[in-house]
Amino acid sequence: MSEDKSSTSFMNRLLGRKASEEAAPEPSGEESPKEPRSWLQRLKAGLSRSSSALGQNLSALIRKRKLDDETLQDLEDILIQADLGLETAVRITERLAKDRYDKEIDDAELRAVLSQEIEAVLEPVAVPLEIDPAGKPHVILVVGVNGSGKTTTIGKLAAKFRADGKSVMLGAGDTFRAAAIEQLKIWGERTGSTVIARDQGSDAAGLAFDALQTARADGTDVLMIDTAGRLQNKTELMAELEKIVRVIKKQDETAPHNVILVLDATTGQNAMSQTEIFRQVCGVSGLVMTKLDGTARGGILVAIAAKHGLPVHAIGIGEGVDDLQPFKADEFARAIVGETMEGDDAMESGE
Repeated sequence: MSEDKSSTSFMNRLLGRKASEEAAPEPSGEESPKEPRSWLQRLKAGLSRSSSALGQNLSALIRKRKLDDETLQDLEDILIQADLGLETAVRITERLAKDRYDKEIDDAELRAVLSQEIEAVLEPVAVPLEIDPAGKPHVILVVGVNGSGKTTTIGKLAAKFRADGKSVMLGAGDTFRAAAIEQLKIWGERTGSTVIARDQGSDAAGLAFDALQTARADGTDVLMIDTAGRLQNKTELMAELEKIVRVIKKQDETAPHNVILVLDATTGQNAMSQTEIFRQVCGVSGLVMTKLDGTARGGILVAIAAKHGLPVHAIGIGEGVDDLQPFKADEFARAIVGETMEGDDAMESGE
């Protein structure tokens, strides 16, 4: 794929649109086509289940009484039930006890405080995924349990790297599932990325070794290696993951340069235990959280950030390539508490 194509054309091809669809005429009549929603609008819509569940409980709470000890305890319980974690819940209630104790507080004030405190927890971990141009290839190992969205995340990241002009190679290390191998090949075709794959049942560590050897010979900028979805309580599968890391280090002791754990937000508290185990086994260096639009448990990202302090590189709120975006603490904090955001008027009016 040539590098001089426009980004619009590039993204259209990624989404599998036909040329006729790209050139489709505007509908006739007075009604103009709807403007595409901004990322902020999509983020707020994607987190609406989480923010609605939290907001309803908060609104019911502050209508009852002032912020006395009982109310603050009830608030702490609500925040814990929203999967924000004990540490964050205590942090928020202590802030309110200090500033607003025995005073009335309205809905907007409460949401503002929640947003500020959640942002303070998340800001240190909002770290972009940076590619070191000095080292070729920059090796990214992608891990996680079945169904978390690893292969799709690899494809979306490949699209973004290719749009930035980088050469990309994908290693189909999920050798347990033929479907995963085929899915990665499709993403390779869509993004113009080279795919290294073997037959189903092949040795995953051997595949990783071959992929890195080829990427080094080709001078590839980024090598991303998929892995089989493995339950964190299956010791034999986790041992194989350790083997993959060892094999990679035989060729480049600095690699993998990133070990990204992909977490499915819909699993809630289980994502916390996944983070703990994968971090012990393969030295997870950063997180991507997917499917935030499919759950009311998006607060688990805050709890994981507070406990582990791992970089959060990106979040996903949909199936499209543009629905995986770099993580920004302020945007997430405001969206999850339902605070008014830029573009809300346009979103509500349907423009």
